[in-house]
Amino acid sequence: MTRDQESWILMATARAPTNIAVIKYWGKRDETLILPINDSISVTLDPDHLSATTTVAISPRFDSDRMWLNGKEISLSGGRYQNCLREIRSRAEDFEDEKKGVKIRKEDWGNFHVHIASYNNFPTAAGLASSAAGFACLVYSLAKLMNVKDDHGSLSAIARQGSGSACRSLYGGFVKWKMGSDVNGSDSLAVQLTSDTHWKDLVIIIAVVSSRQKETSSTTGMRESVETSPLLEHRAKVIVPSRIVQMEEAIKNRDFKSFAQLTCADSNQFHAVCLDTSPPIFYMNDTSHRYYLLGSYCSLVSDIHNFFMHLAC
Repeated sequence: MTRDQESWILMATARAPTNIAVIKYWGKRDETLILPINDSISVTLDPDHLSATTTVAISPRFDSDRMWLNGKEISLSGGRYQNCLREIRSRAEDFEDEKKGVKIRKEDWGNFHVHIASYNNFPTAAGLASSAAGFACLVYSLAKLMNVKDDHGSLSAIARQGSGSACRSLYGGFVKWKMGSDVNGSDSLAVQLTSDTHWKDLVIIIAVVSSRQKETSSTTGMRESVETSPLLEHRAKVIVPSRIVQMEEAIKNRDFKSFAQLTCADSNQFHAVCLDTSPPIFYMNDTSHRYYLLGSYCSLVSDIHNFFMHLAC
């Protein structure tokens, strides 16, 4: 390869929004594949307000995989990043850019290193599912770059291995993450329940009362809840299956009263599971606790149909 042939660079950019679970994902049955213990449903937020933007690039000049998050270089040695990179590279297809004189066979993608630059337009690790937006965006941009097709939701299964709820951020509107039953996770996928135009008068307000990182990461919290909370097991096996059916019906019919009641009940139970965990986990501070109660009261008692409040911890 000549010096000129080594000078090319290929790039792809994508943007992915975060999502807010209305029936929550909490707890894994497989830590490596990130397989949940129950189905979950979320609403995808407006990418203009809460999203990750990621640019990925490859070039013969790159001698290692590198990543920058919000301008600061971070390590790509973690298993979750490596899983996503490996899965995308294994599904890459032939690529040709005639203008640049670049032709890459699908079996050669593994010979190139990737540089990744990602930016969140909202606080990271503060309870707003930044990892969901980040890994969804990472997987989608890598798939664009390496000419990977999204066959039967395969990209959501890859994003799931980076961050569980990332599989839901690949779609707009209301999204269901099916827990699946296969041990290899092949059927643990996200599916879109409705488009983002289905419920146009539903407004979601995010009140950020603190931008500090959570004291207990979601990964650690889930593991401790699975190991110590009897309430979590009961929730996954008994409560969530019926709530999923009821929530799908409420969304389909745009039934705000039922939607709000189910969402608030599931959120309350999530925090109850956290308190039932040993040692207990606290994701709400005094401010978020006060406003959460106010939001629940307005939704359930006053029945304000075009307002729903979700408060970040």
